[in-house]
Amino acid sequence: MVGSAELVQLSTEDEFVTSDDGELVLRAQSDPSAFGALYRRYVGRIYSFAHRRTWTREAAEDVTAATFERAYRHLDRFDAEGAGFGPWLYRIAANELVDHYRREGRSRSSRGQRALRALADEHTHDDLEGVERDGEIQDMLAALDKLRPRYQQALTLRYLSGLSADDAAEAMGCSKPVLAVTLHRALSALRRAVEHDEVNA
Repeated sequence: MVGSAELVQLSTEDEFVTSDDGELVLRAQSDPSAFGALYRRYVGRIYSFAHRRTWTREAAEDVTAATFERAYRHLDRFDAEGAGFGPWLYRIAANELVDHYRREGRSRSSRGQRALRALADEHTHDDLEGVERDGEIQDMLAALDKLRPRYQQALTLRYLSGLSADDAAEAMGCSKPVLAVTLHRALSALRRAVEHDEVNA
């Protein structure tokens, strides 16, 4: 038999399932269980996003944990009138990824043209999975690490997160045309970084 405390908890969890993100963010500022509902709603997506950028389980777990920790600490900065909670969370995750690679300072390698073409021409995760088997994705990611943080953020949000162009622009805090220009410049910078690595191999 379910007790009254369990019934209250079940009804609250049911309420969280039907609540939109904005409502949950407001409640989470005074009720940690509401943030738990947001966590359950987004943790799989943020982990997948981090894994596509790092290709290691440990790093993806670290970035995911840091993303939700930072989001919880800064819930008061979330603007319900601006981008939605999802794009805001992806922006935090993209910044955590930049910080992760800055801290790690891992060694660079010399391959990557096929991975770069897959990113620049097709913009699909399936193509990136194909080049990963050849080890070239790591080389493209190493070149990505050399870019300015804003370029890393734009490329990561648009092509590795699964976000639409509209949502990626919201996450970047810019318009769709500004995102398009930033992506064009970022891809050019990435191409130069890959070519530089290959010349110096």
